[in-house]
Amino acid sequence: MIEISLQNSLIATFTQDKNSYLIDYKNFQIENSIALSVPNTKKFYTYEHRFPPYFETFIPEGYLYEIFKNILTKEHGTIDDYLIFSKLAPNIESRLHYSSDFSQLNFDFLTVENILEDDSSDTFDKLLHTFLDKNAISGVQPKTIALLKDKETLHVKEHIIKTWGNEYPNLAENEYFCLKACEYAGLTIPQIQLSKNRNFLLVENFIFLEDEVLGFEEILSIIDKNRIKKYDGSYEQVAKVIYEFTTNKKESLSHYFKMIVMSYLLKNGDAHLKNFGLLFSRDFSKIFLSPVYDVVNTTVYIHKDKPALMLGGKKVWWGRDELENFGVKSCLLTAKEAKTAYEECVKALEIMMQELEEYMYENPNFKTIGNRMLDSFKLSLKHKTMKELPLELTRTW
Repeated sequence: MIEISLQNSLIATFTQDKNSYLIDYKNFQIENSIALSVPNTKKFYTYEHRFPPYFETFIPEGYLYEIFKNILTKEHGTIDDYLIFSKLAPNIESRLHYSSDFSQLNFDFLTVENILEDDSSDTFDKLLHTFLDKNAISGVQPKTIALLKDKETLHVKEHIIKTWGNEYPNLAENEYFCLKACEYAGLTIPQIQLSKNRNFLLVENFIFLEDEVLGFEEILSIIDKNRIKKYDGSYEQVAKVIYEFTTNKKESLSHYFKMIVMSYLLKNGDAHLKNFGLLFSRDFSKIFLSPVYDVVNTTVYIHKDKPALMLGGKKVWWGRDELENFGVKSCLLTAKEAKTAYEECVKALEIMMQELEEYMYENPNFKTIGNRMLDSFKLSLKHKTMKELPLELTRTW
């Protein structure tokens, strides 16, 4: 059994019975809800033959999953999501506290400066194994959570350290520049830093405020879908969820519109249902769109990649007219507001492109990926709809 507490008060238990899962509320006040998708409005939530989507958010995927699989299979003979979550749960720092049959551990911390200077594969392996039992993070990219101390502020903060394999070269730099473009467009992004040799991208966890830990839930789990369905949906559907749940609807939807425009301009084909989320205060009095995260140009690795979700019933790279129309129809914008927001996104992309060219001159190892990014961005600036990137670009790839 996993016990779930809020401010030292038990609010629910989470148990497994063969292939079924049960959430049993103990404290019947709406502010004691676990998440937006499981409000404290009924005693039991039962999930037959599937793991609860909200808790699945914490289950590692890909690289990390294989590590947990090897460790837990040796000890327990077999594994499932409940066992993995049970192991991770006591070490999850969030709005809620979890306790299970596994122990809560005390972790040493390293300094931000040390990680930025020493970004070797050995360092990543050390981080991964040091903080393995804190790695309640999804996504297939090699990554690990780490507790890092800033020498100036002396604050210890939770970071996600991202690296990359041979199949996705220069991924840290790719994501860095894409996130900076989003920031230039007026969107909030997490605190990010590139390591000295560009092997790591350090991303500060955005749920921690000075006086509160915010709740966070992915759109995927809010609409009660498991991870195998993360590409099954539309950007209009996400807009409807944002409208339904947020307490600052106009602001959140305006930001969401820019997120979508930037994804299309940046040729980010992985903006799926797990890559949008809502933040909420401890008592749910404030619910709002989270910062932008996990934004990369995917077409530099998959030339014919397309948007992750439907827009207007299709997965194509829509141009300006269609995107502005989406802003009016789905994001509470006037035609003038959608036009202005789109132009701000274009300007942000142009600023980033100039920085990218300067960066490539100083960092020749990034030229191959950098030139691919620039080629795709130049196509975006034509503001025309494309089913996929034209074949003639492949000659320089």
